Amino acid sequence: MSLRTPLCELFGIEHPVVQTGMGWVAGARLTAATSSAGGLGILASATMTFEQLEQAIAQVKSRTDKPFGVNLRADQADMGRRVELLVREKVKVASFAQAPGKDVVRKLKDHGVLTMPTVGARRHAEKVAEWGVDAVIAQGHEGGGHTGAVPTSLLVPQVVDAVGSIPVVAAGGFFDGRGLVAALAWGAAGVAMGTRFLLTQESTVPDAIKATYLATPVTGTVVTRAIDGNPQRVIRTELVDAFERAGKLAALVRAVRYAWQFRAITGASFIDLMREGFAMRAKGDLTFAQMTMAASAPMLTRATMVEGRPDVGILPTGQVVGVIDELPSVADLMARIMREAEQTLAHLRSLER
Repeated sequence: MSLRTPLCELFGIEHPVVQTGMGWVAGARLTAATSSAGGLGILASATMTFEQLEQAIAQVKSRTDKPFGVNLRADQADMGRRVELLVREKVKVASFAQAPGKDVVRKLKDHGVLTMPTVGARRHAEKVAEWGVDAVIAQGHEGGGHTGAVPTSLLVPQVVDAVGSIPVVAAGGFFDGRGLVAALAWGAAGVAMGTRFLLTQESTVPDAIKATYLATPVTGTVVTRAIDGNPQRVIRTELVDAFERAGKLAALVRAVRYAWQFRAITGASFIDLMREGFAMRAKGDLTFAQMTMAASAPMLTRATMVEGRPDVGILPTGQVVGVIDELPSVADLMARIMREAEQTLAHLRSLER
């Protein structure tokens, strides 16, 4: 079964399903598996050094000849080099968790790389549409990691209306074919999923961490600002509760420690980390501790997703985690989603009079 939408035509993919660029999770193996299965896999480069990104792109290309994307952080110090790398390697799509800026969008488009930022509000969608982006991910409140306050069912139709003919990818709460059809009914051209792809066989997340995700109920997540000053959905743990109770001094000490560890792993200078932190602070009302943590918060995710240590790390997740109970292969997952979508469409057609 082939369900073709404008998103498929734009990206040259078989199915209107995007695997999001999750830090420490969306590496070459998962990205290649998604693209090979007919969706759009996206590498998470924000937690990679430039050299690691080069290697990851090469690895994806060695595993599949299908289109894939790379997720970029607009405030990274070596953003220019990364853009040049995507152009040189002819990467199909550049996605962004933050607004990349008009000049970055123009440079990528001028060199044939499609751009797709993530937004959480209609006004943000209108802004990036003016820059000439090729597609937009609209992530609702149910989504994992940093998320907004508007539910997916309300946000997606608003964004669709705001951006006109630009394909909109719905994110936040999707895991099956019924959700895909619902997104299409709201006007989207496809869906993006993070947690659902994290919980697959090709995901390199440690098995013990996957087991924790599978055991989490729908009510087992929380949106907190205690991690880096911005609202972020994670699994509720004793560590997260401790973060929310921590005083300013304890938060500052913790922030500096994680910043130093992140610097050592990624090769970023402490000055670069602070520059990123100050940029984040300028965009919101952050304390100094939150600013420092914002620049180094990826360490908290690395502790779980790479080291398998939930006692010292966080577990970013969508609320959809509560309805996932198994670990399929990416190929099986994609086939099932498309089969369910066809069955749902057939059911709706049967209701016609």
